[in-house]
Amino acid sequence: MIRIVVAEDQRLLLGALASLLDLEADMEVVGKADNGADAIKLVKLYQPDICIMDIEMPLKNGLDAAEELKEAGSKVKVVILTTFARAGYFERAIKAGAHGYLLKDSPSEELADSLRSIMAGRRIYAAELVDEAYSEENPLTERETEVIGLIADGKNTKEIADELFLTNGTVRNYISVILDKLNVSNRIEAIKRFREKGWFK
Repeated sequence: MIRIVVAEDQRLLLGALASLLDLEADMEVVGKADNGADAIKLVKLYQPDICIMDIEMPLKNGLDAAEELKEAGSKVKVVILTTFARAGYFERAIKAGAHGYLLKDSPSEELADSLRSIMAGRRIYAAELVDEAYSEENPLTERETEVIGLIADGKNTKEIADELFLTNGTVRNYISVILDKLNVSNRIEAIKRFREKGWFK
């Protein structure tokens, strides 16, 4: 029997998902959570085989919860089930050790089959995400990547210049090139775009 915890903040979907999985002869939903913090508690309490996790949930999102479970050495296989086909989320999920990243518009029988495959040792990722994640390269040079990393750390132009032994004018030039390459109009948008693409290492 495959024992499952489901974490999903939309109550209707949470109930429907749990009911669908309980209909499978070889599956049992042992716990339901509507936020990431409760999902971690249920995983620790019930030691399920699989935890199906939405991403955008209150208290703790699914990716943070997956990272915390990995750091705690949990043996649970985390499967992200989300509407968000974003390369940045996908890369974070991979780093957090997720065994699956599936989209909510997949047919329900596909979900059950994917869970069985994951229990058999496979990793299942939505095809469109794999394509997107590996089709787009970081357009910034190593130095530009260093600069945007320092911007994300909250450093201003002068602090970046001091840290990289550059003039303020050179740093401003780098920032201008970064905004241009990422096709954004300010530093906050640049950090957001860079993070969503999963380019922060």
